[in-house]
Amino acid sequence: MKASELPELIELERIIAEGATHLDARVMCQVAAAEQNFPVYAITLGNPSPAVPAVGFFGGVHGLERIGSEIVIAFLSSLVKRLQWDSILHRQLESVRLVFMPVVNPGGVWQGTRANPNGVDLMRNAPLDASEHVPFLIGGQRISAGLPWYRGPLLGPMEAESQALCQVVEEELLAREFSIALDCHSGFGISDRIWFPYAHTVTPIAHLPEIHALKEIFDQTNSNHRYIFEPQSRQYLAHGDLWDYLYRRAGEHPARSFLPLTLEMGSWLWVKKNPRQIFSRHGIFNPLIEHRQQRVLRRHMAWFDFLTRAASSHQRWMPTEQARESHQERALAHWYQKGKP
Repeated sequence: MKASELPELIELERIIAEGATHLDARVMCQVAAAEQNFPVYAITLGNPSPAVPAVGFFGGVHGLERIGSEIVIAFLSSLVKRLQWDSILHRQLESVRLVFMPVVNPGGVWQGTRANPNGVDLMRNAPLDASEHVPFLIGGQRISAGLPWYRGPLLGPMEAESQALCQVVEEELLAREFSIALDCHSGFGISDRIWFPYAHTVTPIAHLPEIHALKEIFDQTNSNHRYIFEPQSRQYLAHGDLWDYLYRRAGEHPARSFLPLTLEMGSWLWVKKNPRQIFSRHGIFNPLIEHRQQRVLRRHMAWFDFLTRAASSHQRWMPTEQARESHQERALAHWYQKGKP
């Protein structure tokens, strides 16, 4: 496959051209793979003022999980189409900044690998070690780039793609009073999960009350949703998690609130419905049947739209100091009490 044939980049560049009057697009870095060069794009729209909140949507960190890129691209495409006629969206974008990095790891997408072309798993690449025991290999390893979940060399620089993601987050999200990030993945279990930090420790994050309040308003307005909200540490711990690293960077400014979330789509449900997919490496992580892929893309649009609305209206639902104590108690009982489901 040639670089010009990478469907995700073709579609992304088409959307950038179509929405040129509304979008700002820049290439954060170029990634080489098999004598091809792939751009890593960052696209922004909405109010650029640092006084307004922001939401960042990220996909394709793991190249094998193409559905993560496709769902972010689909949402961006929908916004560009709506900007042609939706006056309410225009008004909404006056009060929020939207940031997109749909294909963080284009070399991995091109190669059909979880890792980037250097064999590094970008979600194990941050300079952060777990403070507790992690599972062998899956928690991140420095044995060999030939094995999965390779972190990169000890004391080596972060990969170019990781640095690009961190730069965009620091410039567009962490500089604001309030921001949310959503990173889209697939391949864990049969249920769609919304994960929040930490991945490197079971210790609750400082913004646990805000996470609980966000979940609460989503439950109230989307009573039939099937997402499982939980800290990633409930499933496994890992070294080098990019979002743990960035959340800790955000902690250098206590007055700011940064809520990094991960959408982990339960791809084993697609395998259950079409068992032949288990014989395809791509099929384990992506819905291969067209109507099922379309259904997946539709199902998560409400969640993306909710995050945009929640960010622009964050002052209406963020808990006050007194309410934070109640949210903290309920969150600890729900997510961190032993024996809880």
